[in-house]
Amino acid sequence: MTSATTYPQLTGEYTLDAAHSRIGFVARHAMVTKVRGSFNDFTGTATIDGDAPEKSSVQVTIQAQSIDTRNADRDGHLKSNDFLSMDEYPQITFTSTEIKQTGETSFDVTGDLTIKDVTRSVTVPFEFEGSAKDPFGNDRIGFEGSTAISRKDYGITWNAALETGGVLVSDKVTLEFEISAIKSA
Repeated sequence: MTSATTYPQLTGEYTLDAAHSRIGFVARHAMVTKVRGSFNDFTGTATIDGDAPEKSSVQVTIQAQSIDTRNADRDGHLKSNDFLSMDEYPQITFTSTEIKQTGETSFDVTGDLTIKDVTRSVTVPFEFEGSAKDPFGNDRIGFEGSTAISRKDYGITWNAALETGGVLVSDKVTLEFEISAIKSA
């Protein structure tokens, strides 16, 4: 584990390692269970200033068609105009606007999340999980975080009423980030 006093050595440019990262989501289904999914195709970069973390930045681009909930019919519905309208809006993006250190290993990353051409500011609390040199000589860092958004805020309003009251899909969606990044410069 890297302590706060060693953050300066982390300064540099990083590339997200998609093979060792996960960008996922959780939504309630039929008000009785949770459906989990992830996006399998994404890229991202981070610039880390270990001396002044607030000067750091991150940018992520997700290919919306890579959505995977382990159910082809559900994935097809999510890709349709009822939800993500992937033909018209093929990418989901996040660009940081502010990073604040909130504890020795915790950071609030605020940025512009764009889904379906709607951009809203969201804050994701992240925990720094550490740094390591992997067996291939790469300097690697890890972060985990999650935040809840309202899908209606992004114009994703499709739903179906249940006979027992309530709705089929929750408005609240929790976004989950398990990020491994490799120092590139």
